[in-house]
Amino acid sequence: MRTFIDDVIVNLLETDHDISQLTFVLPSKRAGTFLKQAISNHVNKTIFSPEILSIEEFIETLSDFQYATNAELLFEFYDVYLKHTPKQNIEPFDQFSKWAQLLLQDFNEIDRYLIPPNHVFDYLSAIKEIEHKHWSLDEQPTQYIKNYLLFWNRLKVYYAKFQKQLKHKKKAYQGLVYREAVNNIEQYIALHENKTFVFVGFNALNKAEEIIIQELLQQEMALIYWDIDKTFINDPIHDAGLFTRHHKQNWKYFNKHNFNWVGESYAEKKDIHVIGAPKNISQVKYVGELLEGIYNEKGHLQNTAVVLGDETLLLPLLNSIPKSITTINVTMGLPLKVIPLASLFEALFGLHKSPSQVLYYKNVVDVLSNQFVSPLFQTETTNATEHIISQIQLNNKVSLTVEDLCEIAPTHKALLKLLFDSWNDNPKTAINHCIKLIAKIKINLDQDKSNNLLALEYLYRFHQVFNSLDTLNSSFSHIKVITTLFSLYRELIKSETLDFKGEPLKGLQIMGMLESRVLDFETVIITSVNEGILPAGKSYNSFIPFDVKIENELPTYKEKDAVYTYHFYRLLQRAKTAYILYNTEPDVLNGGEKSRFITQLEVDKTHDIQQYLISAQVPSIEQQLQQIQKTSDVIEKLDKVAQKGFSPSSLTNYIRNPIDFYYDKVLGIKQYEEVEESVAYNTLGTVIHNTLEDFYKPFENQILTVEIIKTMKSKISSTVLHHFKAEFKEGDITSGKNLIIFEIAQRYISNFLNMEIEDIKQGNEIKIVAIETENKVPLHLESLSKTVMLIGKVDRVDAYNGTIRIIDYKTGRVESSKVEIVDWDAISTDYNKYSKSFQILMYAYMMQKSSKINLPVEAGIISFKNLSSGLLKFATKPSSNSRTKVYAITEETLNAFEIELKKLIAEIYNLDIDFVEKEV
Repeated sequence: MRTFIDDVIVNLLETDHDISQLTFVLPSKRAGTFLKQAISNHVNKTIFSPEILSIEEFIETLSDFQYATNAELLFEFYDVYLKHTPKQNIEPFDQFSKWAQLLLQDFNEIDRYLIPPNHVFDYLSAIKEIEHKHWSLDEQPTQYIKNYLLFWNRLKVYYAKFQKQLKHKKKAYQGLVYREAVNNIEQYIALHENKTFVFVGFNALNKAEEIIIQELLQQEMALIYWDIDKTFINDPIHDAGLFTRHHKQNWKYFNKHNFNWVGESYAEKKDIHVIGAPKNISQVKYVGELLEGIYNEKGHLQNTAVVLGDETLLLPLLNSIPKSITTINVTMGLPLKVIPLASLFEALFGLHKSPSQVLYYKNVVDVLSNQFVSPLFQTETTNATEHIISQIQLNNKVSLTVEDLCEIAPTHKALLKLLFDSWNDNPKTAINHCIKLIAKIKINLDQDKSNNLLALEYLYRFHQVFNSLDTLNSSFSHIKVITTLFSLYRELIKSETLDFKGEPLKGLQIMGMLESRVLDFETVIITSVNEGILPAGKSYNSFIPFDVKIENELPTYKEKDAVYTYHFYRLLQRAKTAYILYNTEPDVLNGGEKSRFITQLEVDKTHDIQQYLISAQVPSIEQQLQQIQKTSDVIEKLDKVAQKGFSPSSLTNYIRNPIDFYYDKVLGIKQYEEVEESVAYNTLGTVIHNTLEDFYKPFENQILTVEIIKTMKSKISSTVLHHFKAEFKEGDITSGKNLIIFEIAQRYISNFLNMEIEDIKQGNEIKIVAIETENKVPLHLESLSKTVMLIGKVDRVDAYNGTIRIIDYKTGRVESSKVEIVDWDAISTDYNKYSKSFQILMYAYMMQKSSKINLPVEAGIISFKNLSSGLLKFATKPSSNSRTKVYAITEETLNAFEIELKKLIAEIYNLDIDFVEKEV
């Protein structure tokens, strides 16, 4: 296709200009690459490449100043602020930086548009004075109001002193560079009178740029080529031609010279699709589908561009591009804040934001688990991070010190100190530690450099960030605390980018709206064409009110919207096919309302527009329950488990979900143990069980008395504390939720012992038969011709007025209905209804088979959350409607249970029945 840049080069050649002697000035660096390609396409001889500059580079050359970084400007400005603000009104750097950035933008605008600064600042001060007098009910202003008004009066002082300090160092913000360039233009012309400048593709020019370009044009030292279509320039209200109409009408140069050029490309037939998609991700996924279709049709994506209205969609877009598309060039930079290494320093700052020597375990684990840190602990055989994390979990360490970590991994003491030694709220220490850590990571990555090129690039950019912070803080010493350093660090990684390198002239081009300046593509895909994004709409990020901007001819949101209007229509101007996507879903911040650009396209009727809505193609994924086939290896593993013994909990686990039984018993995969910040229910249960064992074990084969129970009650606190320390390890139970759980454990045991005392006082005889008794009995399976072992520990066996009772403790709530059986067939299939009955019957069965009890007996559960119900006895009922309950466990009861037990274990062994996951 014939582009605007092609037209410029052809025109220069036709008018006998020596291309190599020209200096081209373009809106962006990006356009320079395409300009060189156009020159190579149209010049048929060997020539020296002409000088090609972006407008910012050109202005910098004119001014003899260097652009300062945002961080440098903040430090320099704070230095001025400290010198020229009363001590009682000085704010710390982190608070200052929040409003100073806004003020710097205003300084920038004032200088780029060559506004007399005192005129603006005096106007602002006067407005604030009037506002106070109009709204204040007090005759005399308070000290706060006085300070507020003094701040506005000091603005021109800050501005003047700040400029003076920057000029002394030959550094400046953009606006000051532009003002100085205007001051130097005559001297520059005198020194470069033989040069010819070619300004290509400009639109919105600030006052400084206008003066410089007009001066060069008047001196016959420049040519200028506009890229505007007659549709826009001839329409007095179309914003795409707002600036060009102004330049054409007001520049004296065009009274005698032609206005190059007004094109007629926009009216040519175009295939325009306006596509509504729900949410941002649907947009980028659909872009991937569009690209695949274009690629399959043409076999390439040459002259195809994706322009992101919302540049935060870059990463989702890159992940949505089909794998068949391999030639991609990304013009945009990726903000450092979104690359993986950022999470490491985020975690480090989170760890060290307070000067405390005590470290929270989650912060420690976050740092140790980071993909860049973990390899530093790797030895030939092991990775120490896994050992450290497992020890933290094993000992339940919620809070740690560096010394604790060094004890766990003494061979990595230096590295652990680098990571976890307190920064003592000292920014210098923090920066040094970060720079040293980067150096260690680099040494590790260098060992396999070819596979770590991207990671090394990440590392280099962060090294630059911390070096910059170190240099600035060494020069100015404005950062006093870690929070200030963290705030500034975050600002830096928002603005700093990791630039992509690719083939700029081949394949798919991905860019932001501003990168598209001067460039033309046959196929254009534009995303996020919503109000609030394209255009950005009203925003008042400025100390200068709207009316003051109008008074001083400073740009407002209207002019900024016009800039984006021009870029939007310029993309369509020479395109043959355009896909315009917008978000259809309402959103708190943006989206929902399609852009006025789309409405304008619909209204002007220059082109037939195809409009449609798309929905994300979400594949219907049916949840497929896992199914594991039993093999000879599985049966062999089951035999080993059977020899150790099937416990009631393992069998009820199979009833609940066979796949969990498979993971636990066949594969031996245990549940991941996390650090318990709050006491878990199973820990509470273990503490209560162990405490009651300590209390009752010495009294086996004895009859309980009130005095015995009262002796137990006196030991509740010390015994519970002992077992909490044993189970909860080094977890803290002295405050918060854990203290409450500690008190609950004591209350549970106290209430239980009170219940025992009441029983005894009412004349009941309680004799302890056994406490925490171990059982292991064989069970022969005739259907399999094999014998398996059953194991289990019974919490308590007692004789209550001569009746043997088998008792199981539960710290959770259990209702009496959960220990009653109506349907024997369901006991091995219905976990929710009969799992408690299954367990206590299995205890009774094992004790009867090992001759530890004689039938009949009773069995039941004591629920500590339902203690008022006493012992919840196992019972059988002839039917669900029957009120008749039989509490005695007889031989007939156990025979019925044995049938179901054998059936269950036979099913576990059955090769024809897979381990099938249940929906739980």
